[in-house]
Amino acid sequence: MLSSIIGAVVVLLHAAGVLAAMHAVMNTRTPQGAFAWALGLVLLPYVTLVPYLYLGRSRFHGYVDLHRLRREQMQAMADIQLESALSTPDTCTRYAEIAHMLRTRFHAGQKLRLLVNGEAAFDAMLAAIGEAKHCVLVQFFIIHDDTLGRRLQQVLLERARAKVEICVLYDGIGSHALPHQYVDTLRDAGIAVHPFATQRRSNRFQLNFRNHRKIVVIDGTRGFVGGLNVGDEYLGLKPPLAPWRDTHLQIEGPAVADLQRSFAEDWHWVTGALPPLLSPTPNEGHAHTLIAATGPADRQETCSLFFVAAIHAARRRLWITTPYFVPDQAVMSALRLAVFRGVDVRVLIPSRPDHRTVFLATGLYAHDAVRAGIRIFRYQPGFLHQKVMLIDDDTASVGSMNLDNRSFRLNFEIGALNVDRTFAMQVEAMLREDFTHAHEVTEAEYLGAPYLRRLAMHVARLFDPVL
Repeated sequence: MLSSIIGAVVVLLHAAGVLAAMHAVMNTRTPQGAFAWALGLVLLPYVTLVPYLYLGRSRFHGYVDLHRLRREQMQAMADIQLESALSTPDTCTRYAEIAHMLRTRFHAGQKLRLLVNGEAAFDAMLAAIGEAKHCVLVQFFIIHDDTLGRRLQQVLLERARAKVEICVLYDGIGSHALPHQYVDTLRDAGIAVHPFATQRRSNRFQLNFRNHRKIVVIDGTRGFVGGLNVGDEYLGLKPPLAPWRDTHLQIEGPAVADLQRSFAEDWHWVTGALPPLLSPTPNEGHAHTLIAATGPADRQETCSLFFVAAIHAARRRLWITTPYFVPDQAVMSALRLAVFRGVDVRVLIPSRPDHRTVFLATGLYAHDAVRAGIRIFRYQPGFLHQKVMLIDDDTASVGSMNLDNRSFRLNFEIGALNVDRTFAMQVEAMLREDFTHAHEVTEAEYLGAPYLRRLAMHVARLFDPVL
């Protein structure tokens, strides 16, 4: 009797695995991902079926339709309201395909401030929120109820008492540990706060399509974007990853309106309403800034294409820092071609893991990159989480985008691409300092590793579609 029941369960699991494999073949975004899922689901449904329920879904039509409609409406509003008084320089035309793809543009006259590491970034953000007069928009992938999280909570509560309108958006999975009490305290003070999800109805099986963006906008005049979330670990207060290396950016100028627009699209999906949208300050700086908001609701794989286009624009130097180096074929090919053009291509990655599987896959891709002439460096003092790219002598981007499949195809991301020699010099100085605390990876790192570790690297790479 027991053996019959076990046999029936096995047959049902394999039948469910075959059905799920058919779904994967029809819906997974890449052939490699479809093959990996289908093979696992057919041969090992006992192992892969449950993960596929959480990670395999690749479509969310309701969000896509509304996202595209709202983007078109808001872009039309921006075209009317935000015409720049300054002409776009020729140096920005190298990135024309990015602007065209994202249906956005460079804004002239931005005033930029580079914020190195968590203390500087959160001091600036919390001070700016504390000075808000009209409205505050806050969006993070992760908000923790710890010392930093409570600092944010207190400054928001103080501004709410001053009748400032506040909207807070956090990712439902990234902030899964955020207590209800933390959220209720904000709501009781009149602050609008919501979790982001691509389905308005709760779906415990939906782990893909996370909102990885980090946006703060104060009174429509000051905006912040970068790699930092709200938690004590981002201040370097939680070993073994401490000290935490990260970078954020403060923007003042018309480009802040595009940060507002990105926030408004996500807010409208969650709430059905628009947040307050205020006009940005006049042009007072010298930088040209393009806000690149990418995500799986776009018609193209915009994040991957953003990196490909930026890499192709490099003629002398391309320095990239990323915590996860799991590039797709298009990005890896673009990096190889940059080497052939004589570009100084360097990639700075961590020497400590926060996600073991991704770290192992990163090691194998680092080995492939070194063999292709790409210089790879491992940052030594602590965990490197910054997402920065320096192109030639005049362009630098700061944002939330990693070089991995989740950023390329599964997450909503945002970054600022800035063309300005002065700002690029500041980023160069910052990265040169980082490189002094790194050691260069050679082929010996992989070749000298124990066989089982090398095997683990290759196995980890099989999970590229979900890393």
